[in-house]
Amino acid sequence: MTISTYLLTISRRKFRFALIVVVLVFALLLFLPTCGGHDASKNAVKSGQPVVVAQAKSSNVPVYLDALGSVTPTYTVTVRTQINGRLLRVLFQEGQRVKAGDVLAQVDPRPYQAQLTQYLGQLQRDQALLDNANIDLKRYQLLWSQDAVSQQTVATQQALVKQYEGDVQIDKGLIEATRVELDYCNITAPTTGRVGLRLVDPGNFVQTSDAAGIAVVNTIDPITVIFSIAEDDIPQVLQSLNINKKVEVLAYDRQQKQLLATGILLTIDNQIDPTTGTVKLKAQFKNDKNQLFANQFVNIRLLVDTLQQATVVPSAAIRYKSQQRFVYLKNDDHTVSIKPVVLGVSAGDNIAVMDGIDAGDWVVVEGADKLVDGARIRLMSDDVSTADSLTKGQDAI
Repeated sequence: MTISTYLLTISRRKFRFALIVVVLVFALLLFLPTCGGHDASKNAVKSGQPVVVAQAKSSNVPVYLDALGSVTPTYTVTVRTQINGRLLRVLFQEGQRVKAGDVLAQVDPRPYQAQLTQYLGQLQRDQALLDNANIDLKRYQLLWSQDAVSQQTVATQQALVKQYEGDVQIDKGLIEATRVELDYCNITAPTTGRVGLRLVDPGNFVQTSDAAGIAVVNTIDPITVIFSIAEDDIPQVLQSLNINKKVEVLAYDRQQKQLLATGILLTIDNQIDPTTGTVKLKAQFKNDKNQLFANQFVNIRLLVDTLQQATVVPSAAIRYKSQQRFVYLKNDDHTVSIKPVVLGVSAGDNIAVMDGIDAGDWVVVEGADKLVDGARIRLMSDDVSTADSLTKGQDAI
């Protein structure tokens, strides 16, 4: 073998060895990610889907009827003058709270004072005529007993006395009427409440025929709300009224987020509106903080019943599929089962479950999107008591 042949043989062997090494390294690189992914997949399956669970609780659940209502003052009174005259002064501030009997305005009293003086003088004159007629009547009665005058003279004098007595009574009536008109010169608040904007300025001539009046006084504490419910709900409301005379009513703002006031149901109307199929109800609210304003629209919740010791879960635990309602129930082996449920009424962030689960069961409230029946789960916290703390505040109805 020549030297050149020997060198060629060695080069071929090195090339084959290098090729084998490259093929083995490439195969190893392809195999390792597959093995790693398989192990990661096994670990993922073993660890389970991370979820948050909550425990079903036993609680009293209030049952409400929802309605839209309008705030109505207990009394709405338009302050009008009861006499004709020039308005001298307005003695209230717009928006001021007033009490019944407070003087709000004053009409010029001078014409009525002059009239009172006239009637007092007329009464004095007629009273003097009456006194003189009575003296003459006694004199004629004495003379008639002595046959000095005729009976006709006595009768005429008696009629004259009656006439003067009538004149005196008329004068007294005119005086009383004028004194009443003088009282009407001071226009007072007819009820306790808040006075609105001034409708007439001082200096104007006011009359009893003025429709607008001087101002409007609304009684706002307590205040009422009128709302309507469907006729199908009437028996439930009447039953609640028969059991509990003070049915609770809650008034919320337009967004139904802020509780404005809590009151009681006063009465239900005696007839149904045939055009709408509804009946009106009136509730009364204490309004010392001025949360309710006249003609304000509010959302009403009328308490008609209370479910005693009902099973409640967070509303987030309820899943929907077609017409079915179900929850994912946590099992002891850290798997979940699908449990169909029958739902009751909602109460805040919770909902009553009438059938399907019991108080004490654990249900998934977060992380249920990727779950199936029998899937393995992993709690966000390893401590189950921590999961129980997640439901604190949710079971308050």
